[in-house]
Amino acid sequence: MAQLGKPFYTGLYRHTLDDKNRLTIPSSWRSAHAESDTFLATPHPDGYVAVLPPAEVEKLYEKASQKALTDRDAQDAFARFFAASFAFTFDKQGRIGLTDELRQHAAIAKDAVLVGSLNKFAIYSPSQWEKVEQRTSGENFGDLMRRIGI
Repeated sequence: MAQLGKPFYTGLYRHTLDDKNRLTIPSSWRSAHAESDTFLATPHPDGYVAVLPPAEVEKLYEKASQKALTDRDAQDAFARFFAASFAFTFDKQGRIGLTDELRQHAAIAKDAVLVGSLNKFAIYSPSQWEKVEQRTSGENFGDLMRRIGI
């Protein structure tokens, strides 16, 4: 990771889960974090696992704590979101264990594709990542970059 004062996640890595459904996180993504830093893995509606590092978890924590207990819609949404999410730290080998629910949601059997998106990262099945690559290939990618302003 670059020395910008905050961690960031770039690149694409293809890894295989071990027999205990553990997945190794790239060392460059782990290097700016302490062993005790807590990440949050959550099923994304688009069929992958979104992984939020501690800074993003903190933002989400603040957002959740600002909602009144009497705001039923907010409480329902947060309950559903966090019921499906999984908080984790890396083990000494830099692995995380993916829950059966997260693996099923993302259709990850043995192989996984880890994709950085600067302030967070995602875990895809190879087939789901292939769909993203197809949607963003060629001129589509240029159009998409212009639309989001990069």
